[in-house]
Amino acid sequence: MLSTLITFSLALVAFAAPAPTSPSPPPGQVSITGISYGGTGCPQGSVGSFISGDKQTFTLIFDNYVASIGPGVAVTENRKNCQINLDLAYPSGFQYSIFNTVYRGYVGIDAGVTARQQSTFYFSGQSAQCSTGTNFNGPRSGDYSVTDSLTLSSTIWSPCGASTALNINSQVRLTSNNSQATGQITDDSIDGKITFVVGVQWQQC
Repeated sequence: MLSTLITFSLALVAFAAPAPTSPSPPPGQVSITGISYGGTGCPQGSVGSFISGDKQTFTLIFDNYVASIGPGVAVTENRKNCQINLDLAYPSGFQYSIFNTVYRGYVGIDAGVTARQQSTFYFSGQSAQCSTGTNFNGPRSGDYSVTDSLTLSSTIWSPCGASTALNINSQVRLTSNNSQATGQITDDSIDGKITFVVGVQWQQC
């Protein structure tokens, strides 16, 4: 079985406040309390999840997160997805937003094939969403590393007054204008960290 390491790099970020200092919760008061998942790229039992002792980083190891295309390949293999639900605990009076995502993987596609990796983020109970993604056009063969940053206009915030689950709908898919062309894309490494950086921190409600 092909084993794929996927990590999500999530920077929790807020606009810099007009005041000289922008209040943010101490790192010790923020923790990842749980991860759940499901989808064609991550059926139950196919993912190992590991949370660091300080609960500030997480790693997911996938066995089945691979999309393929070509003669004799079922159309259902052209797209794979994984729905991830991340529960964070943090003090009331603060909210956070996604800043960027880092994707590392492998893509091997013939001419005429387009591969795409994409993630959509939203908070439970809210309709607003934001997405990041990258297209790769064949012919291409090799590893990739992509950092997708969200524009301020597309930023979504966790609600004030409650710790709400962050939902991540990740997918990899392939399309082709050549019925004889082949291709494959995987997310090999999406590394998940919560970072606290001056100027890109939490926002006070």
